[in-house]
Amino acid sequence: MSNSVTLPHAPRRSLVESTIELIRAQIESATWKVGERIPKEQELADMLQVGRNTVREAIRVLSHANVLEVRQGDGTYVRSNVDPAEVMRRVSRASLRDHFELRAMLETEAARLAADCRTKADVILLRRLLKEREDKREREAFVDADLRFHSAIAQISGNTALAELYRYFSNTVRLNTLSALDDAGLPEPDQQAHIAIVDAIERQDGEAAALAARAVVAPLIAALAAEGRSSQ
Repeated sequence: MSNSVTLPHAPRRSLVESTIELIRAQIESATWKVGERIPKEQELADMLQVGRNTVREAIRVLSHANVLEVRQGDGTYVRSNVDPAEVMRRVSRASLRDHFELRAMLETEAARLAADCRTKADVILLRRLLKEREDKREREAFVDADLRFHSAIAQISGNTALAELYRYFSNTVRLNTLSALDDAGLPEPDQQAHIAIVDAIERQDGEAAALAARAVVAPLIAALAAEGRSSQ
């Protein structure tokens, strides 16, 4: 690959992290496409005006994230244009409103699918988890119980991709739920709203289950919208 490619110089404040960000930007913008070999270490070092060791460490980190693939004796290739860790960092920086809108999408469809797939044992499990949620008084224990309930619905949905996505997203769910609870101006979904989800799942009424799941977070989303909160 030619040395004619010009990249922004890496700021000196955090050379490895800045180099990672700059390499990732080239990949996300498709300057370097999936399956394509990127410039050699020394070429990258010259482009970014950093040391070769800095470039080597950045490549190591991105290789560990499966964004790059180092082929001994051949070079380094773009393996993926998505870095899961970076995606989650961006998700974690989104506003509460953005978070709860995304959560509503996931939980609405999970509840709809769970209504079709549920067994009697699943309903018993959900009611037990609801009771645990109701019994928790300590803030973090309550949020953990709430998360176990919603995670169980995702599992019961029978959609492996949705369940895994929710599990991957669960730590962000937890942190943002804690943030919402700390804001006295935001409504807290009550137990009855959650019971409505399980009742609909037990009846195998997918549409009602989806509406009930949406109703749990809708007041929060409306309150955040009224306050003008966005991702900005």
